[in-house]
Amino acid sequence: MFFNYLHKTLTTPIDEVSKNRNPCNSILIAFWLNLSLVFAIAYGILALQKAFRGEYIAQDDAREYVFWMQRFVDAELFPGDLIADYFQFITPIGYATLYKVMAYLGITPLLFSKLLPLILGLVGTVYCFYLCLEICPIPGFAFITTLLLNQSLGFKSELVSATPKSFIYPLLLALFYYLLQGSLLRVCLIIILEILFYPLLIFISLGLVLIRLRHNYRWLCSILLLIFLLLLPYAFNHSQFGSVVTSSQAWIMPEHWTQGRHPFFDKNPWKFWLIGQHSGILPPLLPPLIWLGLFLPIVRKKLRAFSVVKLVNNKVTIIPQIIIVSLVLYITAHAVFLKLFFPTRYIVHTFRIVLAIAAGITLTAILDWLFYNYQQKRQFWQPILAVILVGGLLIYPNISGRFPTTDYRLSEASALYKFLQQQPKDSLIATISDEADNIPTFAQRPILVGREYALPFHLGYYRQIRQRTIDLIQAQYSPDLTVAKQLIQKYGVDFWLLENNSFESEYLTSKLWLKSFQPVFSEALNNLSVGITPALANLTKQCSVLESANTILLKSECVLHPPQNH
Repeated sequence: MFFNYLHKTLTTPIDEVSKNRNPCNSILIAFWLNLSLVFAIAYGILALQKAFRGEYIAQDDAREYVFWMQRFVDAELFPGDLIADYFQFITPIGYATLYKVMAYLGITPLLFSKLLPLILGLVGTVYCFYLCLEICPIPGFAFITTLLLNQSLGFKSELVSATPKSFIYPLLLALFYYLLQGSLLRVCLIIILEILFYPLLIFISLGLVLIRLRHNYRWLCSILLLIFLLLLPYAFNHSQFGSVVTSSQAWIMPEHWTQGRHPFFDKNPWKFWLIGQHSGILPPLLPPLIWLGLFLPIVRKKLRAFSVVKLVNNKVTIIPQIIIVSLVLYITAHAVFLKLFFPTRYIVHTFRIVLAIAAGITLTAILDWLFYNYQQKRQFWQPILAVILVGGLLIYPNISGRFPTTDYRLSEASALYKFLQQQPKDSLIATISDEADNIPTFAQRPILVGREYALPFHLGYYRQIRQRTIDLIQAQYSPDLTVAKQLIQKYGVDFWLLENNSFESEYLTSKLWLKSFQPVFSEALNNLSVGITPALANLTKQCSVLESANTILLKSECVLHPPQNH
C-alpha cells in the first residue's frame, strides 16, 4: 500500500488543460515545491552553520570582493589602494550596487555575503522547479531534479561564495524558463540582469536566442540589438589597469602553469583537455546519481510506455541546444584565451543544469518502472532497488563527508586584527604570510601583496603586483638591511608581518605561488639553505609591536632606524 501511494504521488502529472482551475494541481505542485524548498533551506542552513562558527570567518573567494566594499560602510577605508581599486574595477556594477544598498540598510558586506547564498539558492530552486514542469508536467520529477541540482551545487563553492558567479544559476534557470514559456520581455530582463551581475552569461543567452528565435525575426533583431547595446561599453572600456593578457603572453607566464597563481596550461594533454580546473571539458560533478542523466536516451527508448517518458514534451529540445551553445563557446574561449575568460565557465554550469534535468527524468522513469512492475509481479527486488535509489538520493550528502563544500576560512588572529584596526586607515602591511589574504577583510587595512589578490589577468595591474612581490621577497630575505629600508620607503610600508618560521627554507618552499617570481625566489631559498641570515631576522625582537603564537608584527619605523644597541 505504501509503495502504491508513493508511486502515485511521485509520478502523477498535473492536468495542463485545466491546471489553473484544478485544485488538485495546486496541491500537488505546492507539496513538491515546498519539499524542494525545505531541502534547499536545509542545505543553506548547513552552510550558514559553517559561516558563523567563528568571529573571523569568510568564504575564500568572497574575500576578494567583500573587502573593498567595506568602503560602503566607511568611505575612508583603503585610500588610493591599488588592490582595492582593481577589485572595485572588475566587480560587476549590479553586484556592487546590491551590496551598497544592503550596507545602506545596515547589513555589512561580510554579513550579507553569508546570507546571500541562501536567498539565491531558494530563487534558483523555484526557477528550476517550474523549468522542469515546462519540460514534463510531473511535480515529482521537478522535485528530484531540484534536489539533484542543489546537492550538486553543495559539493562546489560557486553558490556559497556570494561572489558574482553565485548569480549564475538563478539567472541561467530563469533564462531557460522564460525561453520555454515564450516570455521574451522577461528574457530581455534576464539578459540585462546578466550584464549587471555576471556578464559572461550574455554569450550563452546570445547563442540560445540565435537558435530558438531564428524564425522570429522581430524579436531576434530586438534582442540582438539589446545585447549589442549592453556590450558596447565594454568595447570602449579603457582602464588604468591595462588590457587582458593574450594567449601568447599567458603561455610564457609561470602564473598560468601548474603551481602558478592561476594555473591553466598543463604539459599533460589529458589533464588539460579533460579534467583541468579551468580548461577541461569533464569537470567533476557530484552527487553520483546526477550521472544517470547520461542514460536518458536509453531510458526514453526502453521505457517509452511509462508516464514520465511519455509526458516529456518537445521543449526538452532546449537540452541539446544548451549543450551545443556551451560547446561552441568552450571551443571559442580556448581559441581566444582570456578574451572570453576561462573556457570551463561556459560548460561546467550549463552541464550541471542539463545533467540534473536529464538525471531527474531518468531517475523518475526508473522508479516509475520499478513501482509498476512490483505492483504487477510482486518481485521484492524491485522495491528494494527503489528504496536504495531513493535513499541514495536523499542521504548521500550526509554520508559523503564533504557536504556542503563551502571553503569558509576561519582565522584566529583576532589580536592582530584588533591591533591593526586601531592604526591609521592608510596603514600599509607588508607580508608573504597567508594572513595577507585576511587582513583587508578582517582588519580593514591595505596590504602590499597577497596571494588571493595577485590575479594575473590585467597587465597594468599585475605588473605592479609582480614588482611588489619581487621587491618584498628580496627585502625579507636579503642579508643587507638596506634592501628592506628601500622597500619601506618605496611603498610607504607601515608594518611588516612575519611568521615564527618565516626564515626557514621549508616555510618559503611551502609558498607555491611565490615560485613564479624568479630568480628572487630561488636566490632567497638558496641563501636560507646555506645558512645566510636575513637582516630582518635580527630585528624581530627589537622592532616587534605585537606577537602571537605564530606571528610577529614589526613597526617599519623601527626597521628604518634600528635601536643603536643592536
